[in-house]
Amino acid sequence: MTLDRFIRVRYRADEEKVKALREILSELGLDCARTIEERVDLQFDALRNLHGNLKNDELFIKLVIANSLVSYQLTAKGEMWWWEFSKHFSENPPGRGISEAYSRFLPNSRTNRRLVTGKVKRLKRIEPFLDSLSLEDLGNYYFSGMERLRDELAKTLGSRKSAKTIVFAVKMFGYAGRIAFGKFVPYPMGIEIPDDVRINAYTKRFTNEPPVSFWRGIAEETGIPPLHIDSILWPVLGGHDEVLTRLKKHCTKWEDVLRLASL
Repeated sequence: MTLDRFIRVRYRADEEKVKALREILSELGLDCARTIEERVDLQFDALRNLHGNLKNDELFIKLVIANSLVSYQLTAKGEMWWWEFSKHFSENPPGRGISEAYSRFLPNSRTNRRLVTGKVKRLKRIEPFLDSLSLEDLGNYYFSGMERLRDELAKTLGSRKSAKTIVFAVKMFGYAGRIAFGKFVPYPMGIEIPDDVRINAYTKRFTNEPPVSFWRGIAEETGIPPLHIDSILWPVLGGHDEVLTRLKKHCTKWEDVLRLASL
């Protein structure tokens, strides 16, 4: 046993930049994050489209969770993948189960055709859990306590609770819940920011602290849960022209959002 676990690690940080980051995020607040999620994010539009076509809230939410869990190693931007998913299942609802439907969908996908065998196996592992859920379970138990969904997904798949696809699945479940249940439930403070390449690179502008713990601290200081901070950062860290156009159209504080890019 080493002494590392008993010693508080001190990380380097550009305090001036971190202060500016906190101030901008505090000014933007949760309302800005929600606006970006519901009015700017093209993935939210894709979910609305699927929901309107499926007309089955339970199946809709389960498909969104399943799709999140195979949203990695894409062959195009995420927004394109989610629109392909939306259009496909709008026209081809699963008949004999979600994993079986994906075993036919993914090999012919334009935007998610890597590692198909592993992705279908992943869905087969999670499918019994999804099948066990009623719409009431999804709304009253998991939508009102999203940490529970994170924990169940991680346990069933043998993943870390902070794994990128696990926390991303919770984020997209939150989107689906807003659409299906018609109400906004903020993400819990305890669910961490997705630890991906873009967040890693952006974090290095401020500190050498691991991204998950750094953004957890920023979340506590600003009162904005990490998954909502992720939404605010998203247009800054790779939003294409349509995203920036939508940001300027729908978010009154768009200039402050874009200030984050210059830090």
